[in-house]
Amino acid sequence: MNYQLIRCDMQDPGDVSGMRRLLEDKVIEASEIKAIIAQTEGDGYARGYATLSFQVLLSKYLNMSHQEIFDQIPMMMIGKTGGLMTPHYTLFIKKETEIQTDEKRFAFGIASTPILKKEQIGTLQQVDLVANAVREAIADAGIDSLSDVKCVEVKCPWGDGGVMSKAASALGSAVALEEVNRSMIKEDSINQNHNLYSKKTSVSAGQEQTSARVIVMGNTKASSSDLLIGSGVMEDALDLEGLYHAFEDIGINQKGYLKKEVQDQVVQVFVNAGADAISAIRERRHTMHSDALAMHAGIVAKAVANAVVGSYIGETRILCSAGSEHQGPQGANLVAPVIRMTNKGAV
Repeated sequence: MNYQLIRCDMQDPGDVSGMRRLLEDKVIEASEIKAIIAQTEGDGYARGYATLSFQVLLSKYLNMSHQEIFDQIPMMMIGKTGGLMTPHYTLFIKKETEIQTDEKRFAFGIASTPILKKEQIGTLQQVDLVANAVREAIADAGIDSLSDVKCVEVKCPWGDGGVMSKAASALGSAVALEEVNRSMIKEDSINQNHNLYSKKTSVSAGQEQTSARVIVMGNTKASSSDLLIGSGVMEDALDLEGLYHAFEDIGINQKGYLKKEVQDQVVQVFVNAGADAISAIRERRHTMHSDALAMHAGIVAKAVANAVVGSYIGETRILCSAGSEHQGPQGANLVAPVIRMTNKGAV
């Protein structure tokens, strides 16, 4: 299979014109779109509007109801942008091909939990259900080694302010990736024991979701894609060495900033920002939790991560979410860059 990512700009939360042009020009077929992640501006209503816009367009091409589109294609709308963040969306494309390669290349898999009952959200039941969904998505991607999994994106129901739902989802993914032993997780571990976490999982919660939707990304010989994905951890928002290591994971060894020819190879970078999880950085106080914008601490954290990573890759269209609930060490950024390989390799 050939797996691709296509990034399109959004002029407003309902702007799906980029995807419409791709479909009209037959660059892609609607049936090849397996998932969508969007960095949208606005609140939950804007996320819902964006989701509906994708449903309406795809239903015309696939002759399916809006609900059938929603059930079949995970749509993860990551709302609220700050700083220099550029609203955009990324299409996950999967198509058959006769091209073969002996090298491990980019692939993704999707899965969903059953609809979560209110009493299941934020509990060990959600942990187990998400763990099962992540395993299903790994199998769907054709990835046979957990070390080749580089990024897991989860969109889960809101529930109790979203915090407990995100925490249970992240722990479930950590269990599936064997980063955390399931026996170590108790009911009171959820969003409490922050020594338990995944270094490859980013979770967002939304009122528009009734189940946890999962996208797993990694590399496998079962893929003939010309893309490659890596992963790494920035120990804090200023940890450039951690950012460099994420790119070194896919063969790019450039400090300071990427050269123009390498910038052009970057297809997307998935980032989870954790600066708002703690009240200081390198023993210096910050005011994300105490200044006038304290209610938007997550947006500020995303804006910082977007700017730091963006200055390295020369791009503001970065998929950046915020979450400290078992998503990496407290205060860390999780980074998963995707590049297009050239005849010369990564660089």
